Amino acid sequence: MPKLTIDGKIYEVESGKRLVLAITEAGVNIGHRCGGYAKCTTCRVEFETGEPDVMTKAEYEKLTDRELLGQVRLSCQIECTHDMAIKPVMTLENQPAWQDTGPEPEETVTPEAEWFPFEHS
Repeated sequence: MPKLTIDGKIYEVESGKRLVLAITEAGVNIGHRCGGYAKCTTCRVEFETGEPDVMTKAEYEKLTDRELLGQVRLSCQIECTHDMAIKPVMTLENQPAWQDTGPEPEETVTPEAEWFPFEHS
């Protein structure tokens, strides 16, 4: 099982689980205002280690549109397949205008994932 480290705490995660769901199950109120469809970028995370070498087309397009490519990743577009250490950027606790984190994301990456290699810095 992959290990997910969030702010120094380590959690075991089911292999293939969406990162946004793994973060939520760890008790972190990460945003997913669009329901995990790569439309809003509120589920963004910063990687300390283990950034995936693949990216969905939807994530690439959204991060490029928002000029965030290379700075953050969208946890709704990442599957937990290996050990990772991340920092959630937008949470219920640091977004005072939010009443909740958003609609529950589906179990699988949506929209249907078109994966391609991604070189990160």
